[in-house]
Amino acid sequence: MIRNILLFAAMGLALILVAMFQSVTVALAILNLGLISAVMALGVNIQWGYAGIFNVGIMGFAALGGVSAVLVSVAPVPEAWAAGGSKMALAALVLVVTIGAVIGLRRMLTGRVRSFATLLAVVLGYFLVRSFYDPAVDAIEAVDPAKSGFLGGLGLPIIFSWLVGGVVAAGAAWVIGKIALGLRSDYLAIATLGISEIVLAVLKNEDWLARGVKNVSGLPRPVPQEIVLQEATWFLDLAARLGLDPVTFSSQFVRLAYTILFAIVLAIVFWLSNRALNSPWGRMMRAIRDNRDAAEAMGKDVTRRHLQVFVLGSAVVGIAGAMLVTYDGQFTPGSYNPLRFTFLIWVMVIVGGSGNNAGAVLGGFLIWFLWIEAEPAGRLLMTVLTAGLADDSGLKAHLLDAAPHLRLFLMGLILLLVLRFAPKGLIPEVSGRSG
Repeated sequence: MIRNILLFAAMGLALILVAMFQSVTVALAILNLGLISAVMALGVNIQWGYAGIFNVGIMGFAALGGVSAVLVSVAPVPEAWAAGGSKMALAALVLVVTIGAVIGLRRMLTGRVRSFATLLAVVLGYFLVRSFYDPAVDAIEAVDPAKSGFLGGLGLPIIFSWLVGGVVAAGAAWVIGKIALGLRSDYLAIATLGISEIVLAVLKNEDWLARGVKNVSGLPRPVPQEIVLQEATWFLDLAARLGLDPVTFSSQFVRLAYTILFAIVLAIVFWLSNRALNSPWGRMMRAIRDNRDAAEAMGKDVTRRHLQVFVLGSAVVGIAGAMLVTYDGQFTPGSYNPLRFTFLIWVMVIVGGSGNNAGAVLGGFLIWFLWIEAEPAGRLLMTVLTAGLADDSGLKAHLLDAAPHLRLFLMGLILLLVLRFAPKGLIPEVSGRSG
């Protein structure tokens, strides 16, 4: 326990030093993204630390959470709905009927008749869906494509999207789990990675849904706008009493408001995760993780339990994805790359300590902090190392240009050191209880 407190205290001290030597605004930005990263790391820890499920499709579930923020918070576009909304609704209805018909045929028929009828239903359904879908897409995307070109959303407060993002990611995880969870761990990793790429391809190319690579910016906020604060009398009085510049203080105030919201979500997810880990269900999951064959011999439905934990972990990742888009204020499908949403999150879990919720949280803060600070630290290091070289030196220019890439080297080095000297992480899993 003392070790855990010291590690988190050191993390807090590092943020304080950033506030002192860089700025409070930068420290709060790192803290907020660290909170989101910690939530996402908890989701992966639920899958890997509890059940040993190797999910490499993290960015797909994060993207589903992100698009949920758009679909919940953005106001509907009446012109787009008038142009193609009815045909899009018919396409969705035909798709649902087709899926229902396929399920019904496979239950009622047998043998070759079932195969033929299923194939016929799929082919007919496909062409019927496309007959409504294609004209609807063309009509929707033609509506002022520079500004809208999509249907919009529900126009609700964006904070509701955090819950919706979790539900959408959980639903996708249920479908994926039904297909892939029977596979061996290495095949499961390939399958989840492939499916996440399919999700991203859809989000990038279906402009009618969320503008694709044109991005959606200016999303509503769950906190006040800086300009609104700068015009409020009570805020100007508060800034004057504190002796702070209103413009700078407004930026810090907004980030602090995000910190409070994100900390509440992290606390809830952490508490629920610990409750689950310490429950009979959590002990059963760890037993399945440690010895699957023995668990099956005792009558446990391993595939069903894996599906449960896969859905729960993906839901948490979806929540974090919606939080991230809320904080950024924009949805950019092109930014979902494996380095940020897969490799980094896995490094957080491994370095922090898989199977330990406190370790996952610490790893989220630590790795994100190092990822952000590695660039200015690398630039400073290269400046010192090349101080004796001439300004027109090619070597000096090369080293200074390479400084930002030191963060990749640092992540790899940290991972290797932890795997060598602390293979169970900075806060290892404790048998019989969570850390």
